[in-house]
Amino acid sequence: MRPTICMLGSSNIDLIARVPRLPAPGETLIGSLFSMGFGGKGANQAVMAARLGAQVAVVTKVGKDIFGTDTLNNYKAQGIDTTFVLFDEERFSGVAPITVDEHTGQNSIVIVSGANDGLSPADARAASSAIQSAQLLICQLEIPLETTLEAFRIAKEAGTVRTILNPAPAQPLSDELLRLTDIIAPNETETALLTGLPVQTDAQAVEAAHALRARGPGTVILTLGARGALFIEGAGEPVFVAAQQVQAVDSTGAGDAFVGSLAYFLGSGQPMRVAVERACAVATRSVLNIGTQKSFPYAADIPEIMAE
Repeated sequence: MRPTICMLGSSNIDLIARVPRLPAPGETLIGSLFSMGFGGKGANQAVMAARLGAQVAVVTKVGKDIFGTDTLNNYKAQGIDTTFVLFDEERFSGVAPITVDEHTGQNSIVIVSGANDGLSPADARAASSAIQSAQLLICQLEIPLETTLEAFRIAKEAGTVRTILNPAPAQPLSDELLRLTDIIAPNETETALLTGLPVQTDAQAVEAAHALRARGPGTVILTLGARGALFIEGAGEPVFVAAQQVQAVDSTGAGDAFVGSLAYFLGSGQPMRVAVERACAVATRSVLNIGTQKSFPYAADIPEIMAE
């Protein structure tokens, strides 16, 4: 059976410029390439899960503009349930100008939330059927925090939905939200902001993961970039998962590829370690191509990962 996943969160249009290096404050650089693509952390995670074969529904809000129409059509093209793609009457669709270093693949991103700010707790409640019929609910922090909290409450009312929180961009989180979180998956920067602890070394990462786990989430997964990932499941021991070393072309969206594929593999019944290992492999594959969603592989592209 196909995993069933609901994503409640953001949809953006990415405006991507490739440059010889990331500009310093006040500096103007000449870029080598410009492109537009579909993004938003929520949308990216939903598309990644769908490309691997999950049955995905989204709850999101876009503007009544060409970006919003294109976003809706992109979801449909990915085979995603668009029943709860909502249109904001006043706000423009969310956008994300992205600068990518063409030599290292590192990026700098500015998010203008637009219609994402209009996704309300009432919208989440209206989409209860999509949330409560899924195996897993994925949320992020590119929409109002109270909407994410309401979505997790709805998921827990069903008693059968696992919640995944990707706390990005990082901000203070309530104890209630963390108690409602089954799996929290921050990156290094987000972990440091959430815990006030450094994560440069493996020992520091373990300490920060324990600190975050103590606040309520059942499982903590820290994505550590080229170092792979660290997870602590329940009262278990910390487990490090190494990532394959590659020369990144564009790291934009790699974290979203990880979260979306993690949800797919967990929904497929894989144990946590296997799910994290495969999600790391999928995320690594995504950095080998330019772009965000268009760099995400389909299941047919990665038989060696899907069949491991």
